[in-house]
Amino acid sequence: MLSCRLYLPNDFERLYAIEKACFAPPFRFDRRYMRQLVRSANTATWIAELDGEMAGFAIVEWSLDDGQISAYIQTIEVAPQARRRGVGGKLLGQTEQSARLAWASVLWLHVEEKNPEAIRIYEAHGYRTEGREENYYPQGRAALIYAKRLAAVGFATNC
Repeated sequence: MLSCRLYLPNDFERLYAIEKACFAPPFRFDRRYMRQLVRSANTATWIAELDGEMAGFAIVEWSLDDGQISAYIQTIEVAPQARRRGVGGKLLGQTEQSARLAWASVLWLHVEEKNPEAIRIYEAHGYRTEGREENYYPQGRAALIYAKRLAAVGFATNC
């Protein structure tokens, strides 16, 4: 069974083990930066569990830009043994819901241009290319910038 929940402080070692399995230096976030992200008041960290085991995580961050809230996906990572089982899509949906609840009008991200698996997931969920950033990743690798416009969460008013 696949489920998502919010990060708890005792999740850090397992979360960072997934980071190490997914990225080698110089592409890996260092421990200090990762701790900063998961502790920030402007982020939500979602943990995906598959059959009771941590299978991946996502970190979404909010900011105020030109009077509007926008959300940015810092990372979505899936443990190698849990790939192709819906974990990435589940985490992406959870970050979208978090962004909507925070009243974000757009959710955006960077993805390495040579990561077709991730690009397929983003495009299947309605993300569209907004641009390209040269030398975004180490070793001069370019990033594609994807974004999705979000509908505001509505509340019924029966006053």
